Amino acid sequence: MIKLILADSCPLLRDGISALLKEDNNIKVTGEACNADELHVVLATTPADVVLLDLEIPDLQRVGALERLCRRFSQVKILAFSVLESERQVHQTLKSGVAGYILRNAGLEELRSAVQLVAAGTLYISSNVSLGLLQKATGTTTSLSLLQRAREAPLKELSRRELEVLHLISEGFTNAQIAEKLFASKRTIETHRQNLLEKTKTKNTAALVKHAVLYGLVN
Repeated sequence: MIKLILADSCPLLRDGISALLKEDNNIKVTGEACNADELHVVLATTPADVVLLDLEIPDLQRVGALERLCRRFSQVKILAFSVLESERQVHQTLKSGVAGYILRNAGLEELRSAVQLVAAGTLYISSNVSLGLLQKATGTTTSLSLLQRAREAPLKELSRRELEVLHLISEGFTNAQIAEKLFASKRTIETHRQNLLEKTKTKNTAALVKHAVLYGLVN
């Protein structure tokens, strides 16, 4: 189970996210903090795999504060949480050493996926932040490197047959139709579909297709 700490200055938001995630058997909120100083204390005393960090919390605006946090607790993945998607904000945040960047208008499924991916060591960047923006924010070489890291993990996990099934799923074909196209049994395709959900840590077909598009596994 992924141990998550919520760092946000708004108690209502922390309570809301915590309540929503209680329904997820793979994520457990183990601590909360309302400012950067409190977060340092919580991280020093509370087991954690991931921190969902509001970039606007008090004390985080000090020069080098985010970098120091990432260095001190390098074993914990920091998932930045922000309303901003400006070039300057994305650039500074990624350079600080965070494991992911998600916008505050993200849905629950995207939040769950982001937490699971960064916990597994995969860089996550909100789907609303465009590739063009990232290239400008971090430089072409760095941006491509980041995307390569994000795409390598799922590609290494999936077999050629699973990629074929994933491509057909993304085009809207049913298990029976895919089985006919690939000259396989329907049960075999159902097994491939279940393996895809498990390997990508997604819960349904819609989330699976979104994951595939986000990481360039399908067009």
